Amino acid sequence: MLIQTRTILVQSGHADKVIERFSKEGAVDGREGLIDVTVMLNKKSKESEEVVVIIRWESEEAWKAWEKSPEHIQGHRNARGQQPPEYVISTTVNMYEVKKVRQGQFQASI
Repeated sequence: MLIQTRTILVQSGHADKVIERFSKEGAVDGREGLIDVTVMLNKKSKESEEVVVIIRWESEEAWKAWEKSPEHIQGHRNARGQQPPEYVISTTVNMYEVKKVRQGQFQASI
C-alpha cells in the first residue's frame, strides 16, 4: 500500500474552501487501485487551520498509473501558471510506503 498526504496550512476561517475542494468527486475517484481519500481538519490556532488529505493506493504502481494518466496530466496543465489562493500559507506533500497494518478488534465505519 502507498499513502500520499497533502498538508495544507491556511489562514483561519478558510479551511472549508479546501475541504470542499478535496471532498468533491473527481477524476481520481474512478482510478483502479485507489482505496480511499480522507480529508481531515486540525484547527491549529486562531491564526491558522491545517487540512490534511490522505490518499491511499493499493500499490505504488497504481499511484504511478494515476500520475501518468491523461486526466492527471491535463489537470496540471490547466493549473499551470495559477497562484494558490492568498489564504493558503503552505502545502506539503509526502509519500509513505505502508509496511504493516494491524486491524483493531472492533472496526467501526465512519
